[in-house]
Amino acid sequence: MAPSRNDTEIPGSMQPGPPCLFATGVSDEFAAGVATRLGIEPAAFELRAFEDGEHKMRPLDEVRGQDVYLLHALDDRPDSPVDERLCRLLFFIGTLRDQGAAHMTLICPYLCYSRKDRRTKARDPVTSRYVAELMEAVGVQTVAVLEPHNPAAFENAFRCPAITLNAYGPLADAVLAHTADTRSPLTVVSPDTGGAKRAAAFGRRLAARTGAEPAMAFLDKRRSEGVVSGDTFVGDVSGRTAVIIDDLIASGTTLMRAVDACRRHGARQVFALATHGLFATGAEALFQPAGPDRLFITDSVAPRMESLWGDQLERVTLQPLLADIIAALHRGGSVSELTD
Repeated sequence: MAPSRNDTEIPGSMQPGPPCLFATGVSDEFAAGVATRLGIEPAAFELRAFEDGEHKMRPLDEVRGQDVYLLHALDDRPDSPVDERLCRLLFFIGTLRDQGAAHMTLICPYLCYSRKDRRTKARDPVTSRYVAELMEAVGVQTVAVLEPHNPAAFENAFRCPAITLNAYGPLADAVLAHTADTRSPLTVVSPDTGGAKRAAAFGRRLAARTGAEPAMAFLDKRRSEGVVSGDTFVGDVSGRTAVIIDDLIASGTTLMRAVDACRRHGARQVFALATHGLFATGAEALFQPAGPDRLFITDSVAPRMESLWGDQLERVTLQPLLADIIAALHRGGSVSELTD
């Protein structure tokens, strides 16, 4: 198993001066927010597209001997499909290695192909491992990913240090801001048994902020040929605020089942939160009256279905968290203080 650096002090390069940050796969606004908190300017680079569909990306600032951090989200976008974004990142990492970067750390708000981490049918690919091998082949030395679908599989896919990050702190603050006046007791709900550890970790974060341990609940979920089933509900949400937590929202089917179950079991109000708001076809139902009373996501991926958002959805920024993580890595500090 690759060493995880979440709970250790990280040796790092311990170079004097600020980190060198290339924000190549996030918006200018996101890059500026992270850089401002770090007290730096993002390093300059050129991205040039050619008429035959090829491209090149090169650093415009000196990187030789530098402790380099790449901030690059690998989600699918209309203007830059996921495979194109991955290809650009790989080529740029190779370029930085050729230019003499001393250490390269990838900070990835969203990692593509992380859900395909095992074989579910004969001759299936294990794409998450192939992505890890590609990144290591071109020169990545440390990878930090926000809420990979399966943290153990993510860490095992890499031979270099792989760090699992989470946004439980900012999300907990957002939830508590909407429950402070009601004083409604909370129940943290996992929409399936596989997410029980995630729900427990988020519950501990809420307890650290409020001094009161929230109740826990979970649903049974089985998926076969794309059809989700399972009706078992374990836990108490009656008269309480149910807080459903998952790593991502795609079609929203799993989340809507959990919302409906919480209401049928007497929840006073239902909040739903996820780190990654992918919002694929079908997620429109989340913004209908049958959807959650409040929906919280982060800005780990580009906005989707914005025309449906309204006041129901709150987008929590990751900029301060990621800046603090980069600062901790650069000085050889402990990331666990920020994420545990």
